Amino acid sequence: MGKDLSRKKRNCWLEPEACNREETFNFCSEYIDFLSECKTERECVEYMQELAQENGFIPLESCKKEGRKLVRGDKVFLNLRDKALILFVIGREDMEKGINIIGSHIDSPRMDLKPSPLYEDQGIALFKTHYYGGIKKYQWTTIPMALHGVVFKSNGEKLEIAVGEDPDDTVFTITDLLPHLARQQMEKKAEEVISGEGLNFIAGTIPQEYDTDDKNSKGAKNAVLELLKDKYGLEEEDFISAELTAVPSGRARDVGLDRSLVGGYGQDDRVCAYVSFKAIMDIKDPEKTCAAIFADKEEVGSMGNTGMQSVLFENAVGELMELVTGSGEDLRLKRALSNSKALSSDVAAAVDPNYSDTHDKENAPRLGNGVTIEKYTGHKGKSGGSDANAEYMSQVRQVFNSENIVWQPGELGKVDLGGGGTIAQFLAYYGMDVLDCGVAVLNMHSPFELSSKADIYMTYKAFIAFYHKMK
Repeated sequence: MGKDLSRKKRNCWLEPEACNREETFNFCSEYIDFLSECKTERECVEYMQELAQENGFIPLESCKKEGRKLVRGDKVFLNLRDKALILFVIGREDMEKGINIIGSHIDSPRMDLKPSPLYEDQGIALFKTHYYGGIKKYQWTTIPMALHGVVFKSNGEKLEIAVGEDPDDTVFTITDLLPHLARQQMEKKAEEVISGEGLNFIAGTIPQEYDTDDKNSKGAKNAVLELLKDKYGLEEEDFISAELTAVPSGRARDVGLDRSLVGGYGQDDRVCAYVSFKAIMDIKDPEKTCAAIFADKEEVGSMGNTGMQSVLFENAVGELMELVTGSGEDLRLKRALSNSKALSSDVAAAVDPNYSDTHDKENAPRLGNGVTIEKYTGHKGKSGGSDANAEYMSQVRQVFNSENIVWQPGELGKVDLGGGGTIAQFLAYYGMDVLDCGVAVLNMHSPFELSSKADIYMTYKAFIAFYHKMK
């Protein structure tokens, strides 16, 4: 009989020397708090920036204004319009030889209020929405929703709103048709059961009093506008300068009798963002300069001036090199980026026993089997994705094995069923080596996503190893 050369699958829970259960549960308790508090990219940036400053990170802009030279061990951050964030820890080696980068995104699928959202129909005041990111629309009906975001009033005053999270708060919801009247609806394709224009949520039903001199009712819409004016000082026109988002209400939770899973909204990709944030917080005196990117707009193609298709990261590294070496000129910057190593930290699709025929089981990530590394993304013939070369795969593998990191290979389902992309392709544009690497989840893009606590903690350990060991 020949020797079996197949790779043995590892389970984190069965390897206490690699994945201490108490440490894992404690780490994920803090993660649940983060996931519950940070439901928009703005809230993520605010949370991370505050903790970063408490841990010694200083604004890059302040260093520029003061003409301060950055040296080994310095920690700086760059806030981009309160919707994206980049953190750096200066290493011992010349930045032109490359930096170690972990990039994730902090936007998630949701319902955005339209610029003119409030209307009334059948005596009910509703908010019109435009869904953001790829979703199954029917999953977002009949669940309690909260309203988060910012409004800039006519005088320029910024107002932050979060309604529906406190136990005493009101919540919102999108209605659905009762089964008794849904025969025609149930015959439709799943993507047509609820239309995009049907994702409107209830704002109120109590009308203002009738004007005795006017036959027309001052209805529920007017009553809602009056409530908004009384509570927030808002006028209807202020919606045009607002970013208001409807998201699932309530805290993230432990899932399972063994409490082994985390369930909650926004784990794509805030689970990877959280572990990379915790990793860079814990980095001390690295060989190479380390960077953590928390980008916006990934769910809609990474467009816009806070997405990875912009020059936000390139500009940030140029500014950093100017303060470290005195020169961030174009050729040196290009060398630094080209010589860099990166992990595109995004979630992977775990195999679901209820839908296991959608995956190639030999290449499907499983809950509890550690951090997932995906050589390539894209759809069908790898189109629209990134594909790491064998040399870089070997380097990452050696780093993880040397630090006893439990890892597993993965890909996004069977070849012809679909697929997807990450920010890896936009980092690869600079010539650097990039690999997709993150936490496997179930229920991706739904209002209640699932991840394994063991995978979360193991991914954190993998990112620590990457920052310190990647050459």
